[in-house]
Amino acid sequence: MAENNQQWPDLPWNAKLFLFVLSFAFNISRRSDGTVNRFLMSFFDLRTSPSKKPINGGVKTSDIVVEKKKNLWFRLYIPTTANNTPCAASNGAGLPVIFFFHGGGFSYFAPNSKFYDDFCYRLAGELSAFIISVNYRLAPEHRCPTQYEDGFHVLKFIDCTQIEGFSSQANLKHCFLAGDSAGGNLAHHVALKASEHEFSRIELIGNILIQPFFGGEERTESELRLTRAPLITTELTDWMWKTFLPKGDNRDHRTVNVFGPNLVDISKVKFPKTIIFVGGYDPLQDWERRYYEGLRKSTKEVYLVEYPNAMHTFYFFPELPECSSMIKAIRDFMQKQSIGVATDAVPVNFRRFELKPDQNGLI
Repeated sequence: MAENNQQWPDLPWNAKLFLFVLSFAFNISRRSDGTVNRFLMSFFDLRTSPSKKPINGGVKTSDIVVEKKKNLWFRLYIPTTANNTPCAASNGAGLPVIFFFHGGGFSYFAPNSKFYDDFCYRLAGELSAFIISVNYRLAPEHRCPTQYEDGFHVLKFIDCTQIEGFSSQANLKHCFLAGDSAGGNLAHHVALKASEHEFSRIELIGNILIQPFFGGEERTESELRLTRAPLITTELTDWMWKTFLPKGDNRDHRTVNVFGPNLVDISKVKFPKTIIFVGGYDPLQDWERRYYEGLRKSTKEVYLVEYPNAMHTFYFFPELPECSSMIKAIRDFMQKQSIGVATDAVPVNFRRFELKPDQNGLI
């Protein structure tokens, strides 16, 4: 937790510049009537093209259309070997698969947004996993539950479709749902939808939630304290919820305040084991802890990792020690779930993780 009411952690200049520009882009592109000036936002949201040749640590990518009318597609990240063929798992069972949902308050960004593309390249390379980064439809043009339906549609598409360079190398019995911010919210709700469906090949064995976007009508302590934190403000999050939710609903809607007054009992639902990452300079942290507690009370296996010096979007900056630590924790979590045993990487009672330099000043 951030102490002494300090609003920002110590950050390198490039991180500060990124956060300033992104905050500026949000402020000038969102309108008071709940719409987004997408033309204006396009000047800040740089887009990338897929690469058939391995780059960024030996990963190649392709864009695959699921349903053209809905602009539903995903970017597939394939980790490769030195001879440009897909990596193979050491046990011969194929590589795990991560369905990734990007953040942006349900209203912004896409898999080909440069910083999300860079992040997924790193996940694919360092985790030795296929990444399926989903381009779901955005609010306010498409309100809740469109985003959840799109995410679930992609799961069903993968379950019944053969994809060259993927299907023969992927272990669909080792699938994970992952997402940051709004994408973390998406991962939770897609997992619930998936629990009601009988897949022929896919098995979901874990959820990876990075600073997931939950909320409610109440103002939490962290929201009241971190009023000038990087990027996230209650004014911005209120606007995002308003543009996302069905008209007339408030922030205690069950998709927002998952374990609030309108909660749906999930204690008997088959729900994947979950790991949650929380930042001490993130105003959303109290809602994320409540989500953790809600899963525990619902008898779900869940792990919480806290980085006291991390702000929202810390994972976009490889130079921050928390970013590397998070990827290692994800790798450990995935490996433990894949071999079918309870993970000891982040025990159930593990509530806080803090990086401290050693006697030589190294992390």
